[in-house]
Amino acid sequence: MGKEDALAFRFDCGAVWLNLLATRGRTFSPNPVERLSTPERFAEWLKRCELSPVRAPDHDDLDQARRLRETLRLLALAAVDERPPPADAVAELDAFLTGHPEQIRLRTGDRLRREPPATAGAALARIARQAVDHLTGADRHALKCCPEHDCRGVFVDPAGRRRWCPSPACASRGRVRALRARRGASTSDTESPAPRREQ
Repeated sequence: MGKEDALAFRFDCGAVWLNLLATRGRTFSPNPVERLSTPERFAEWLKRCELSPVRAPDHDDLDQARRLRETLRLLALAAVDERPPPADAVAELDAFLTGHPEQIRLRTGDRLRREPPATAGAALARIARQAVDHLTGADRHALKCCPEHDCRGVFVDPAGRRRWCPSPACASRGRVRALRARRGASTSDTESPAPRREQ
C-alpha cells in the first residue's frame, strides 16, 4: 500500500462542508497540514466540488475560506460533543450568511443544475448553508469525530460503525496503538508472581 499524500484533498467525509474541514489535516497537532495553500489550490478544490465561481478566487477569498472552515469546525465539534455551540462562532456564521444572500436559479440540461456562484464567497455561502442544514436537523446525529487527538476530523457515520475518520493514517495509528495495548495487557496477565520461599 502506498504512502498517503498528506496534501491530497479529501472528499470522503460525507458532505461538501465536512470536506472543507478536511482541507486542513492534523488540525490539533503542532504541525497541521494546510491543503488550501494558495488561491489556485482553493480554485481546484471548488472545481472538484462543482462549485467553480465565475470570478476566480483571490487571496482575500482564500482567507475567507479558511476563516469559515475554522468557524464550521468549532460548530461541528460542539454538535458531535453535544455541547452548546460557541456564541462567537454562531455570530460569525450568521454574519457571513447575511452578507452573502443568494437566490436559487436553476438551469435545464442533462440534469438539474444551479447557476454557478458569481464569486468564491457565494460558493462558500452555499457550503455554509449546507452546514447549517446539517447541524440544525436530525442529520447531526450521524456526525462523528475521529478519536485521534491531533485529528478530530468530523465525518458522517449513519450506521454508527466507523471508529476513525476516513483517513487511512488515523485508522492505522489507532489499530497499532490498540494492538500494543492488548499485547501489553496480555503480557501482564501471563506474568505470574515469584513463588514464595518456605520459612
